[in-house]
Formats: sequence, structure tokens, C-alpha cells
Amino acid sequence: MTDTLARPSTGRSQTEQPHTLTASAVVGIAVLGLSTFFAITTELMPVGLLSTMSADLGVAESRMGVVVTVYALAVAVLALPLTWATARVPRKAVLVATLVGYTVSNLMVAFAPSFEFLCAGRIVGGVAHALFFSVASAYATRIVPPRLAGRAIAFVYSGSSLGFVIGVPVATTVGDQVGWRLAVTGVAVASALLAVVALIFLPSVRGESYPHIGSVASWARSGLLAVVVADLLLFAGHYVVYTYIGPYLVDAGLGTGSTGTALLVLGATGVVGLLVAGAFVDRAPRQTLLVAVGVMTLALGALPFVHGSLIGTFVVAGVWVAANGTTGTLFMAAAIRTGGVSPDIAGALINAGSNVGIAAGAALGARAFEMTGLAALPYTAAVIVGGSLVVVLLARRGFPTIGHAQVSLSTSNLRTITSSVAVVTGSVRTIPSRTGSVPTLGGHSRPDA
Repeated sequence: MTDTLARPSTGRSQTEQPHTLTASAVVGIAVLGLSTFFAITTELMPVGLLSTMSADLGVAESRMGVVVTVYALAVAVLALPLTWATARVPRKAVLVATLVGYTVSNLMVAFAPSFEFLCAGRIVGGVAHALFFSVASAYATRIVPPRLAGRAIAFVYSGSSLGFVIGVPVATTVGDQVGWRLAVTGVAVASALLAVVALIFLPSVRGESYPHIGSVASWARSGLLAVVVADLLLFAGHYVVYTYIGPYLVDAGLGTGSTGTALLVLGATGVVGLLVAGAFVDRAPRQTLLVAVGVMTLALGALPFVHGSLIGTFVVAGVWVAANGTTGTLFMAAAIRTGGVSPDIAGALINAGSNVGIAAGAALGARAFEMTGLAALPYTAAVIVGGSLVVVLLARRGFPTIGHAQVSLSTSNLRTITSSVAVVTGSVRTIPSRTGSVPTLGGHSRPDA
């Protein structure tokens, strides 16, 4: 596939495009990054709080995994239609609405008198989540110069990585110490404050015409369908075990009050994967993804053999999570690069596919947990992730050997979205702080080789 998708002519060479950001844009990018942080924290909090929530509500841990499933199902069903339906609505109004949705969801969960009410609250969060990420990515590209769009999105999406690495472990630790309801209430209050901040400080951005959605046949021809299927299978396998990672680690010998610390340690290994993804997403995307998914498959299959040792379990689980840390960046970049649909639709499809996988994995994990206990979960997960590996191996159109280099990223031609912490921290380090200078993101840019 060539790297020549049509883009509007600007009447100037790409090297002449501006590099500076207004103060309003810098604040906007920061607000969007914080928003993704609380979005992921909201989505994954039950993973760390599963045991305490089930004990408080008198629900079996295996059944409590449904709170992950219903959230993911709402995202899977609604991501694409909501992205399409709200394309012309001003972006600020939509983004603020999603933050209000997260607030309402967390309040419903925090004050839930029953398991059923709690699930209803999670569905509200899933509706907000279905729309949030497509809006956030498009927003980032609209408030910065086109040449800086990739770095801006990387900065925004770093919030999702930090939510996984910091937000969920901190919420889990708070829940262990003072109760899960207070932990969720704290996230609700933070989400509400962030909605106010976004309303006041986010630059206004108009909606656009309906994006190009294509058809299933065109998705198959471009390789996009294979990318979505592989992503779905990987998330399904991952969440068969990860939904119950707290009980699994406790069963391996972890103290019941140490789940938050354990998730923080595992999250830190995920950062290693993000660094790897940032280094190789353009140079060797196919090879990196094959290695990552292969390592995940082997690590999951090895977990039962070390389950009698807490240290052994941590080491193997750390390898699994580190390998998984590369995959989000690589799958998103692969989907955008197929060029089969406009970038926001590609993001919505990956968002939907990921959450179908999360829902299926959590449900399958719950079933396996009920029938055979925790021991069977890693074997089940390894088989499913192995299926993802087969799809990546066979689908060369969706997963080419060489990434597509691109100088300029824009809302009409955005092929490389990475949530890599490596890219983010690299950009942050080059923001000059000289008095009187205009804030910049990235300092200078060059064509990716």
C-alpha cells in the first residue's frame, strides 16, 4: 500500500508548516490526557476491587466479573454507531458529555444497593466510553498544527497507559484501605471536576461531516477486518485471566490486602512493553507484534506451572503483561495504516473489537472459574491468544513488514496513533520553558525513516 492518501492542499510545503502551539492548545491536550486517565481508571477499577466488591454485595467473585462484561458490551455495541451519529456535533459538547457520563456511572456504582444496580451503573459508563476515545483522538488533531498531531495524540493517549499503570492500582489500594465505595466516589468527584475544567478551558472545535465508514467487504480487502479480529482475540484471551488477576495472585500466595501493590508492579512491566512499541511501531511493526503475541501465548501457558510460587507467578505474569503492553499501540497503528476507513472510524472499530474481546474474555473466564476454578484460566487464555497469533501471521495485508513512514498527520490522513509512553515522554522532554517563548510540542520534526 502506498503512503499517498489524498490530503487537502495547504499551498505550502510540509517543511513550512508551523510547529508552535497556543497556550489554549497546550491546556487542551493536558485536559484530554487527564480525561483518558480517568476513562481507563473507570473502566478497569473493578479488576482490582473485585474481591472486596463481591464480599460487600454478597456476590460470588466469578459472578462479579460480569461488571467488566456489561461495560465492555456497551462499548462494543455502541462505539461505531455513536461515533457516526455524533460526527457533526461540536466536539467540546460531546467530550464534556462523556465525562459527565463517567461521573454518573461511578456515582451509581459507589452507592449501588445491589449487584443489579451496580451493573446498570457500569452500563452507563460503557455508553460514555463507547464515544470517548474517538472524540478524544479527533479533538487532539484539531487543536494542534498538523505536523504535531501524532505527538499530540500520543500525549493524550498516555493517559490511558497511566490509568492502567497508576490509576487502577491506586484505586485498588484506596479501596483496600478505606473501602471500595469511597475509592469509586473519589474517581467520580475527580471526573466531575474534570468535566468542569474541560467546559471552561478546552478550545472549541466544530463537528465534521460524516466520516468514511466503508463496508465489511472493503474492511476485508484492506486488511482492517483481520486487524480487528486479531485485536479482539488478543483482548479476549488477556481478560480471561486479567479479570481475575486479584484472586489468582491471592491463590498463588499474595496477601489479601496487597492487590493494589501487585497491580502497580505488573503495570510497571507494562510500561516496558509501551517503550518497546514506541521504538518499533514504525520500523518493524509486524515482527514486533508477532514476538509480543507469541510471548503472551507462551507466558500464559506457563503460568499454571509456576502457580505454587508467588515469585514465579509474578515473574511469568510480568512477562505476559509486558508483552501485552506493546499490543495496543501496534494494533491501533495497524488499523489506521490500512487506510480502509477514516481514522476516527478505525479507532471506533478497534475500540469496539477490543471491548467485544474484553466482554467475551471476562464471561468465558467467569464460566471457567465456576466450573474448574482458577487453574484452568491461563490454559484457556493461551489458546485464544494463540488464535490471535495465527491471524497476525497469516494476514500480511493488515500487518505489513514495513510501517508506513509519514511526515504530516492530520484529521484527514492519520495513519499512526501511538499511546506509547516512550513517544510521550520524548515529546515532554523537548517542551522548552524559556521565558516569553511560545509553548511547543516536540521542538522539531523530521520524516520517519
